Amino acid sequence: MADPTATNPRKIIHIDMDAFYASVEQRDRPELRGKPLAVGGTRERGVVAAASYEARTFGVRSAMASVTARRRCPELIFVKPRFDVYAEVSRQIRGIFADYTEAIEPLSLDEAYLDVTGVESARDVAQQIRARIRAETGLTASAGVSYNKFIAKLASDQNKPDGICVIPPGAGARFVASLPVKRFHGVGPRTAERMAALGIETGADLAAQSLAFLEAHFGSFAAYLHGAARGIDDRPVRANRIRKSVGAERTFFEDISEPAALAEALERVLDALMERIERSESSGRTVTLKVKYSDFRQITRAKSFAAPICERVLIGEAGRTLLAGLCPVPLGVRLLGLTLSSLAREEEEVAVSQLGLDL
Repeated sequence: MADPTATNPRKIIHIDMDAFYASVEQRDRPELRGKPLAVGGTRERGVVAAASYEARTFGVRSAMASVTARRRCPELIFVKPRFDVYAEVSRQIRGIFADYTEAIEPLSLDEAYLDVTGVESARDVAQQIRARIRAETGLTASAGVSYNKFIAKLASDQNKPDGICVIPPGAGARFVASLPVKRFHGVGPRTAERMAALGIETGADLAAQSLAFLEAHFGSFAAYLHGAARGIDDRPVRANRIRKSVGAERTFFEDISEPAALAEALERVLDALMERIERSESSGRTVTLKVKYSDFRQITRAKSFAAPICERVLIGEAGRTLLAGLCPVPLGVRLLGLTLSSLAREEEEVAVSQLGLDL
């Protein structure tokens, strides 16, 4: 059990690469090291897929419009993403993980859970893994070490970049109590807003609520929230887990036909999809847009990537690109949907020619 009161708690490590895409680019192009860098595009509607730590000091963040990023940092250097390279580096890193445990649950190209229960010191294992990643790839990683997945993931973000944070069983609830709920895995912007309206801003605020109260406001998500606020998370590390499609859709009270209104509606669908992706810890290679017209005719359009993705900036850009390709719409739209799916196992990578977005 991942309850902190258990006699033999698990030992879980969450490894999260530091500014992964941007760091790979700086590693491969020495002239970019130490400079503010954004992986993305400079075109008018371009977005930042990843930002180096030098760029972050200017307020540049992933999912930010490229024009805004350039305004904040006039010296910002843009490079196009190379997902085939990122996927290959990710495979190299997972090979390192495999030398320490078979219980590996990848979340995306740049992060994974490892169950190392049974080793004498999970901290030492995490440090060895970080040292090998640096030596063998030239990149840095941060690690969170704890007795369950929820706290290990929070801990890996605590001392970034190139840091480690260990939260032992007796300190889990206290650690969680001090954090804003918007940092909790699975709590997206919309859920955080709902919580704020209920006076729930921190882990301590959440722990003060009864399970019945949380069920009334958050449905099936309540049990997870109730336990997490107390430092409890019983989810196992799921090695070789089957990736399932995750989707969200919205039916409108009135048909929509204006491109601007459709784009705004798509953002709301994207909000819902990202919360579900966060909660299910899913990633996939294909983004599918579903459109149902006023005459109930339904069409889908899809865009694929070379490797699994879970980032909002990439999924959102794919959805917007697919929607733009259908405008102007022949009839009013009564439903929009977005789905993220994985159609192949990790080792069966699709061709590099399917890199997807021209960011």
